[in-house]
Amino acid sequence: MPSARAPSALLLHSLRSLNFETPLVGASARSLSTTSSAREEAETQRPSFYRNPDPATVFVPRLERKLSRAGKPPIGSRRRRAALAQSPGIAFDQLPYQCFQEARKILIEDRAEKLKKIETERARIAHLQDVDPSTFPGGEVYKQRRLRSMQAELEQLKILADINDPNVKRRFEDGKGDMNKPIYRYLAERKWREYPRKILVQRITQMNVLPDVIPNCDPILDVKISFGKKAVPPGDFVESHISENPCQLVLQPFDRGEKMVSIAIVDPDVPNIEADSFDTRCHFLASNIIISATQTLVDLAKLSADSQVLLPWLPPHAQKGSPYHRLSIIVLQQKDNIPIDLEIARKKVGRDGFSTRRFMSRHILIPISASLFRTQWDDSTAAVMQRAGLAGGDVELKRKKVEPLPYKRRNPSSFR
Repeated sequence: MPSARAPSALLLHSLRSLNFETPLVGASARSLSTTSSAREEAETQRPSFYRNPDPATVFVPRLERKLSRAGKPPIGSRRRRAALAQSPGIAFDQLPYQCFQEARKILIEDRAEKLKKIETERARIAHLQDVDPSTFPGGEVYKQRRLRSMQAELEQLKILADINDPNVKRRFEDGKGDMNKPIYRYLAERKWREYPRKILVQRITQMNVLPDVIPNCDPILDVKISFGKKAVPPGDFVESHISENPCQLVLQPFDRGEKMVSIAIVDPDVPNIEADSFDTRCHFLASNIIISATQTLVDLAKLSADSQVLLPWLPPHAQKGSPYHRLSIIVLQQKDNIPIDLEIARKKVGRDGFSTRRFMSRHILIPISASLFRTQWDDSTAAVMQRAGLAGGDVELKRKKVEPLPYKRRNPSSFR
């Protein structure tokens, strides 16, 4: 017996193949109308939704994958893109959804309450600043502690006032958020802690940057590495001809104010043949670098040689036969943003045998983030070492052959 779906499939195919002719009257009426012809021209000139999808309005999964493969990922959530595609010409915060508009009324009322609390908290802070510290039991220390607590509460109220605003969320998803505002710093930090920070902590822990280079570190700022236009994920291998020139770092803090930091790039995997162990080497060291939530780019090649650079860039290299080298990037915060005297620091800093721990204790530095990339012997390493004036490019390291114990040899039967 034939399948039950066969007649319906044949019927559907025959219906699709039919040509329904339109009456002549309707055709003549359309020809006399000028608005319909303009509409038809606009429809013919409009780009196809399926051939040229827009990243801001695409909501079909197949087209989303097509854009992602083309390097133009969709913008925002799928629900938002569907709303914009199905309601053209309407502002985002005025979309014709009754539930959405009713929810916005509640959010607007909640924001008005938060703004009143912000004004009240600002008045309290201004009043406390005018009070004489001698009237408090703890004096100036107690007053400053109270001010810091009230400032933190004020920042939290600013975040709560804007966190439910759909326009704020849209600007953040579009990458147009102003990092001077607390809400965008909060959203950026929350997004960073969801996944990128976990990857960063995994890399520096799994590859033993902790404790080989520094004893401990709780990253509070994002570190991104790039050589020119090549972005380097944490722990990735970089070829020698690419790392011959200094890298660029993006150090993204998530709190207000400026930080003065030091940056050290240390290789803890330098072979020591005489001692049959490994030594450390500092490939770059700089201090007195100012970063903030909006000033994040640090180009190591453009730092001042007089007031910032302690040890200039040395190209990372690994001799033939040696294991891969971990180039650890350590970001150290200077206490109270006090600059380091480079003249004194240069007398006690050496490239070979550099100890990050001694440098931290000498200048009272705190590690606030870390990252790394790796290097190994490749076809361009010998030329890079020759241009940098480094010896050992023509030497190949080999492991010592260890004789196995008698009971582990090929023919153990003769030893029984």
